[in-house]
Amino acid sequence: MNGPEPDIPALACLAKPMVEDAVRNALLEDLGRAGDITTMATIPADASADAAIVTRKPGILSGLDLARAAFRLMSDDVTFDHLASDGDRLAPGSIVARISGPASAILSAERVALNYLSHLSGIATATRAFADAISGTRARITCTRKTTPGLRALEKYAVRCGGGSNHRFGLDDAILIKDNHIAVAGGVGKAIASARIFAGHTVKIEVEVDTLDQLREALNAGPDIIMLDNMAPDMLRQAVAINQAQTGGAMAVLEASGTVTLDTVAAIAATGVDYISSGWITHSAPVLDLGLDIRVR
Repeated sequence: MNGPEPDIPALACLAKPMVEDAVRNALLEDLGRAGDITTMATIPADASADAAIVTRKPGILSGLDLARAAFRLMSDDVTFDHLASDGDRLAPGSIVARISGPASAILSAERVALNYLSHLSGIATATRAFADAISGTRARITCTRKTTPGLRALEKYAVRCGGGSNHRFGLDDAILIKDNHIAVAGGVGKAIASARIFAGHTVKIEVEVDTLDQLREALNAGPDIIMLDNMAPDMLRQAVAINQAQTGGAMAVLEASGTVTLDTVAAIAATGVDYISSGWITHSAPVLDLGLDIRVR
């Protein structure tokens, strides 16, 4: 097991109420109306056990606080000692945490704990793969709003664990003018001008363009960020050059987006864009295989 990646952003801890609310709801969904009837039917109430969460495949860890909360919400008598931290790169067979306490609590919390850990670690692992692929360029990997309903804050945290950065969290924290907004508003420049009148001084304005002519029109209107949608690397390089030539020193931030894969991300980063956004890292990342190995005392 290695330590945390050297270039991941600072990981602000997930707020305790956010963690406990999410985990409590997940446990209630799993326990249903009658509780864990399998455990109640087969495990003596006074049985104790020791367990370890072990990774079966290599990856990046994320979601430790949620796993801890799952066991502790089932019983105050459970102890949870972590041997790794979120953002750590894990080798197969790495022990993430050791758990001790009432066997019934450990068994009832197991699936919820592993669901969160496996899902979020999968996102962190996918993000790390993209970040590694563009190492040495100026570009950063960022996520999108293509997240699982109810899990956005957690999934965006996992992106940070993997060395990525976060795009807006919702419709209310930045203005992103997309193609349909432009169509209804009557043009790129008109949409940006209207947004500039509406926005407060702390609100960023981003606009999506899919042609170089739209890019030039956008630059004349002065948005903070321009999303270059589904542009091939050659066109992206032209967009970077236009941004430099047309704006002088006050360049817009450029974000490449659309059909970004591990096979294409390095070529996209080499064009000189600032950010590369990917919905895949949150909506399609495979889970990281983690398991709970239990031992009865």
